[in-house]
Amino acid sequence: MKTKFTVLAIVCLLLSYNSFGQKDVSSKSSKAIVNFKKTNNDINQYFNTAYGYAVFPAVGKGGLGIGGAAGNGTIYKDGYVLGNCKLTQLTIGFQAGGQSYQEVIFFENKEAFERFTANKFEFTAQVSAIALKSGVSLNAEYSDGILVITQAIGGLMYEASVGGQKFKTQMIY
Repeated sequence: MKTKFTVLAIVCLLLSYNSFGQKDVSSKSSKAIVNFKKTNNDINQYFNTAYGYAVFPAVGKGGLGIGGAAGNGTIYKDGYVLGNCKLTQLTIGFQAGGQSYQEVIFFENKEAFERFTANKFEFTAQVSAIALKSGVSLNAEYSDGILVITQAIGGLMYEASVGGQKFKTQMIY
């Protein structure tokens, strides 16, 4: 019981820390894009053809029974920064550990992009992300106008849980 309380407290702190305001992480997002492209050159096609995309250079995730994740990101259109965004996630189920990862969400069309930037966007358990790996062919397809690609940074997480990601955006241009 004490362990679950500790994990829940950590998750709450993580989520509350992230809710104090959206940080400008555009320089870290630029570095994450370079890292994505260096890991697998096939991702260039999505950066070049997407209507827009959101990059989260570092998402922290942890849990033990109840889990959470949080991260700040940058919104791009035509390669230019348009705003900031924030990701929060709450999960429940079998899970133990912690990890950090990078995430990029590609928007295939204007409708998907505007849903995201109007704060009418959230992922449910049905949305799956493609893990980017070096040397593996990347032929991913959009689903409902979005494509999510992640890349592990570090940590270890065992997980069979359900939950969803919520996003908050702030356009600066």
